[in-house]
Amino acid sequence: MNNVRNWSLTVAVAGFLFGFDTVVISGANLPIKELWHTTPLFHGIFIMSMALWGTVLGSLLGGIPCDKWGRKKTLFWIGILFLVSALGSAFAQDPYTFSFFRFIGGIGVGASSVAAPIYISEISSPQNRGKLGTLFQFNIVFGILIAFFSNYLFEGVGGENDWRWMIGIVALPAFIYSLIVLQIPDSPRWLILKKRDDAAGMKVLEMIYSKEEALESFQEIKKDLVDTSVKESIFSRKYKLPIILAFLLAFFNQLSGINFILYYAPEILEMAGLGSKESLMNSILIGVTNLIFTIAGMRLIDVLGRKQLMIIGSLGYIISLSMVALAFYNNLGAIILMTSIMLFIASHAIGQGAVIWVFISEIFPNNVRANGQSFGTGIHWIFAALITLAGPVVIDLFKINPWPIFAFFAFMMVLQLVFVLFMMPETKGLSLEELEHKMVNNE
Repeated sequence: MNNVRNWSLTVAVAGFLFGFDTVVISGANLPIKELWHTTPLFHGIFIMSMALWGTVLGSLLGGIPCDKWGRKKTLFWIGILFLVSALGSAFAQDPYTFSFFRFIGGIGVGASSVAAPIYISEISSPQNRGKLGTLFQFNIVFGILIAFFSNYLFEGVGGENDWRWMIGIVALPAFIYSLIVLQIPDSPRWLILKKRDDAAGMKVLEMIYSKEEALESFQEIKKDLVDTSVKESIFSRKYKLPIILAFLLAFFNQLSGINFILYYAPEILEMAGLGSKESLMNSILIGVTNLIFTIAGMRLIDVLGRKQLMIIGSLGYIISLSMVALAFYNNLGAIILMTSIMLFIASHAIGQGAVIWVFISEIFPNNVRANGQSFGTGIHWIFAALITLAGPVVIDLFKINPWPIFAFFAFMMVLQLVFVLFMMPETKGLSLEELEHKMVNNE
């Protein structure tokens, strides 16, 4: 168990880089806009959303190296991408060079959202898979918090070059991660099913379980090899249910407005009457709230289950987003707005935030898990990129009063609640092979 926890913690550092790299741009948003005099459309495409388009590419293609080279090697090269991106973006002298290196970092984010959850799910037992899987999400929100805090500390340190320090500091954890990830073994399921190295796979299983349990797990995995020896498309009819579930979960994740609020938090708070330095400090409070309720989600995901957490989160989304819309519409002030945003962040952390990476990594069979994870995360990042791209334009359109934006997100969360209540199955406590038989239509 110690081995599994340590390996999961190591791999989950990719989530820290994911969160840090994704949100660190929020502190550089306004300084870059002033430095390079970008228009709202140009700023949305080339500055704010370019990393997310890289993320789309990384997530859609991330399953290929995961299957071909293994989860471990893929995770190592993800660290290198983060390192190159941080240094390149920090030293960029024009918006196009900046965009290129942000795109490189985005590929790392997208690939990490495929490789890390798969690896953790494949080394975990049914009893601790949810808790260990949420380590990735915990590290994402920890990275987000550190990004907000780092941006706050670098505000005023380097004058007009503050933003370069904010972005460049990501290189340090990226370098450390690239070294420590070399110490983990590869996934036993990849070794057995993809590399066809039974001895290596069995060796890893014996580092996870007792000899009897390792042999039982090995035989279950080998049986799956016989059942799925023919290479199949992820879009074949038998995988219809997991495809629909992954699509809708990822779709609703972004239509909650989570990335919109995280990316544009300082700007949204300034619209409510808070100054630049004060809005950055409140962004830190958002990060703290995210972290606290992610820990709550980690503790509850294997107790209440994935579906119950999604119901709790959906209800919280509906209430909080409606409150944000009303706060802007009736000009209720910054305190009520901040309280509403905090409730929104808490609802996300304990619901979608805790569930998405775990659930998508569970519902696809061993034979197509990497491609299934790529599909689910790809959908997630496509909508994240579209919303972030549109962000500056939408904020400019509703700059007098942005209440319709949050009313729209609240309505989408009503639809998410319907999806969770009537379509989403519970996956806690079942092995990956048991879930395969439950999810796949073998007719």
